[in-house]
Amino acid sequence: MSLTNFVKRVRDIMRNDAGINGDAQRIEQMAWMLFLKVYDEKENDWDMDEDNYLSIIPEPCRWRNWAVDDRSGKAITGDTLLNFVNNTLFPVLKGQNAIDVRDGAEIEGIVVSKETPIKKAIVQTTFEDANNYMKDGVLLRQIVNIIDELELGDYEESHAFGEIYETILKELQSAGSSGEYYTPRAVTDFMAKMISPQIGERVADFACGTGGFLTSWLKELAPKVKNTDDQEKFGESIYGIEKKQFPYMLCITNMLLHGIDIPRIYHDNFLLRDVLDYTVDDQFEVVLMNPPYGGNEKTEVKNHFPSDLASSETADLFMSVIMYRLKKNGRAAVILPDGFLFGTDNAKVAIKKKLFSEYNLHTVIRMPHSVFSPYTSITTNILFFDKTEPTKETWFYRLDMPEGYKNFSKTKPMELKHFDSVIEWWNNREEINVDGFDKAKKYSAEELAIRNYNIDLCGYPHEEEDILPPKELIQQYQEKRASLNADIDRILAQITAILGINLTEEE
Repeated sequence: MSLTNFVKRVRDIMRNDAGINGDAQRIEQMAWMLFLKVYDEKENDWDMDEDNYLSIIPEPCRWRNWAVDDRSGKAITGDTLLNFVNNTLFPVLKGQNAIDVRDGAEIEGIVVSKETPIKKAIVQTTFEDANNYMKDGVLLRQIVNIIDELELGDYEESHAFGEIYETILKELQSAGSSGEYYTPRAVTDFMAKMISPQIGERVADFACGTGGFLTSWLKELAPKVKNTDDQEKFGESIYGIEKKQFPYMLCITNMLLHGIDIPRIYHDNFLLRDVLDYTVDDQFEVVLMNPPYGGNEKTEVKNHFPSDLASSETADLFMSVIMYRLKKNGRAAVILPDGFLFGTDNAKVAIKKKLFSEYNLHTVIRMPHSVFSPYTSITTNILFFDKTEPTKETWFYRLDMPEGYKNFSKTKPMELKHFDSVIEWWNNREEINVDGFDKAKKYSAEELAIRNYNIDLCGYPHEEEDILPPKELIQQYQEKRASLNADIDRILAQITAILGINLTEEE
């Protein structure tokens, strides 16, 4: 089939259905059907590779037995199809017994235990909180037929659809709050490239969303596969956790499309475990991720952390767990907002002190604003560190907006080529000063400790005024105020230390 207009065809049909409201629901509706189609194709492969392969999905609920229209006029449609999906298919895949509306037979819900192989268990976890929004069975049949036309058993078409799937995920950027699940591909590709994956290593993303970092890792690692042993290690090289159901479903499908037969992706809350309970077996050679930020965690979550690291800010907590789960000699690349760099509250300082004293934070890339546009204009940074030795020096590099760009946008997104200057500088580092402002500069760990680990360095000197939504504007002003307060506190501390004044006693 022609893949170029696949998304448009599906979207145009769904717009006529009264049950679907907006792009977020359209994508979610498409997602569970794509999962079942992709999973059915995978089962063809597993059936050929394994003796006596048995699907976890009961026969009447397998895609091939209800979705495929052989044009004989026997395919279910209309109210019958809608009734089957809502009252037979979904209950069974969620693990509940149900009646087959077509013939009245009882079908047992799928059963998952600790012994269930991952590639089978993912069916139930994928459908745990999935929804069918469509209310018109005729339109639903049309969508099912379009999806079934995909020839995913064909390598070329499967690869091409992998690219189409990326465009579907990109639609999340403009689908309301769902945008939080998508990190621009240029950013994930750059981070994977600089991390330089090796055969035999495992990468972890503890808030993996739709799997962008994992697919970039696989793309970077694939050329290094030389034999069947390498291929096996390639398939075992990813690990992800996603708290929310919808992006979890998208990620599982993404991994299956990228040739991962056993997607080690788990539907869980990464923060609900005591960090001191992690052992060497829980650690990874590489961590690549963009932790959620801007959220405040409850006391229940903070209790899983040592008191000095128990921040209320979600990104801070993720940063702590990342450090606990990085193997000796492992390396990490993590996206964090400006607030982490300049924050001088007790928890942030403790986290950064641990980072500098136990890990080697060798590089901080300051990214321009609007990288995550239109979801947020909050400025972010990429921290590259490894677990080799305490930090001796840290390089800061400011990535400026490309010439001719005022903002990144949906029509002018960030591209990998915009990182060319960083990649060129990476292996031949030198300090750079432009118009009196540092663009690239090296600081010793001692210099950063004196600043009380305020590492807001090589920032942007000429900021264009941007009109933001009120909520983002308030958050931006709060971050700027916190940054100024941190600078004032640091300078006052230095002055009073020089003068030998104890401000508490003076008061």
